[in-house]
Amino acid sequence: MNPRSLSLAFALPSLLLILSGCHGHANATAAPTRAQLDAQRVQLETQREQLDRIPPPSKSTFMAIHSFDSWQNPVLTVQPSMLELQITLADANTTNLGVGGMLRPIGARRQELNITADTLGDAITAVPESSWPYGRVVAIEEANKTPHSAEPAVRRNLEVTINKLNDLGIVVYDLSDGKLQ
Repeated sequence: MNPRSLSLAFALPSLLLILSGCHGHANATAAPTRAQLDAQRVQLETQREQLDRIPPPSKSTFMAIHSFDSWQNPVLTVQPSMLELQITLADANTTNLGVGGMLRPIGARRQELNITADTLGDAITAVPESSWPYGRVVAIEEANKTPHSAEPAVRRNLEVTINKLNDLGIVVYDLSDGKLQ
C-alpha cells in the first residue's frame, strides 16, 4: 500500500463518522413524529381533564380587580427565556380574625416558581384547586425592566404562553390594561 492510499483508508471512516454525526443532528431538529404528536395530544387532554375540576371564571368577580396585590389566582410573568408562576395558597384559617394582618400576612402564602413554556401545562395543573378563587383564569404580565434587545423574545414567549393557556381552557387576563387575551 502506498502512503496516499493508506491515508485515504484512515480518512474515509473518519469522514463517514462525521457525516453520520451531521445526519443524526438533522434528525434531532426534524418535525415531530406521529407518535410524538399523539403523545402531546394525550398529555394536553389529560391536563384539560385535570383543570376541569376548576369552575369556569366569573367575569364579574375578576374584572373588578386591577392590581396584582389584590389578585388571588395564579399570575404569570413572562420573561425572555422563562416564566415566573406566582401562586397564592388558600388561608388554612377559615375565621375572619386577623385576616391580612401581622399574624396572617398574604405574602406568606405566596409561592413563586420559575418554569419554562414547555413545562407550563404540568405546572399549572399542579396548582391546588383552592388557589383558583376566581375560576379558571390566570393574570399575565411582561417582565418589568426588560432590555430593549430582549423585547422580541418576551413577545414570542408571551404569545406561546397565551396559546398554551387557551389550549388548556384557561382564560388569560392582562391586569395592566384590563383586557382578556
